[in-house]
Amino acid sequence: MGRAAEMTGTTSGFLRALGEQGVITPLRSEGGHRRFSRYQLRIAMRARDLVDQGTPIDTACRIVILEDQLEEALRINEQLRRPAKDAEPTADS
Repeated sequence: MGRAAEMTGTTSGFLRALGEQGVITPLRSEGGHRRFSRYQLRIAMRARDLVDQGTPIDTACRIVILEDQLEEALRINEQLRRPAKDAEPTADS
């Protein structure tokens, strides 16, 4: 936890708060230590940036969650818009 806080420029308490808000859920090692992915660390840094700009932490967490959902929806939308590589030729072809 301390190393993750150092890497993100936050505190352990801030990372715990993000976990309580449901923004990040680190895995646990056999010894019970929190293990953060690179993606979770990027999310934590984005939330920190918003809080540093004066956004309340609960609002920053909601913004980060919505940004993440939008990014995923856009990615899925782009995949669905691409023509299928294995599409059968039509009778008009």
